[in-house]
Amino acid sequence: MTVHGAALGLAGLNAALPADAEAAFARCCGARRWAEAMAAARPFRDEADLHARAAAAFDALGRDDWLEAFRAHPRIGDRDALRAKFADTRAWAEGEQAGALGAADNVVDALADGNRAYEARFGHIFIVCASGLGAAEMLARLRARLDNAPDAELEIAAEEQRRIARLRLDKLLEAAAPATNGEARNT
Repeated sequence: MTVHGAALGLAGLNAALPADAEAAFARCCGARRWAEAMAAARPFRDEADLHARAAAAFDALGRDDWLEAFRAHPRIGDRDALRAKFADTRAWAEGEQAGALGAADNVVDALADGNRAYEARFGHIFIVCASGLGAAEMLARLRARLDNAPDAELEIAAEEQRRIARLRLDKLLEAAAPATNGEARNT
């Protein structure tokens, strides 16, 4: 069982010290109140129970909590921020943003321009559950959402944050891969 990097599994998550559990949940969603609520909700009976309690904890969040969660993400396509500021979730975010990180420079530049326009309009970064999306699709979603009313956009961004957290919760639950040839294996 580890908190930073490797999966905990359900038993490890249930057995973790409160501060370690909270830190693990904070890697899934940067809203402090959500991470605290999840750490306090343990033990979880099974994966379905964990996801149900996560949904209930999300339902209790307000605007400031969502904005706090958004600040825990690098901008889509921002390689420098991903490496520097978001080291704790870098591996997850790199996997989630793989479609943007390998994109052509003109698409990455358009994402950067779109991110600036989005932030100027809404006051927070563009949040999208990027897993499985190519850079062009992320850019199209960003551009389509620029016309939303601010309150509607906050709800959409919050739903995207929920989707990201669900994927990351699943990563916490993944059983650590068994060691081979007597060597420890990093996951």
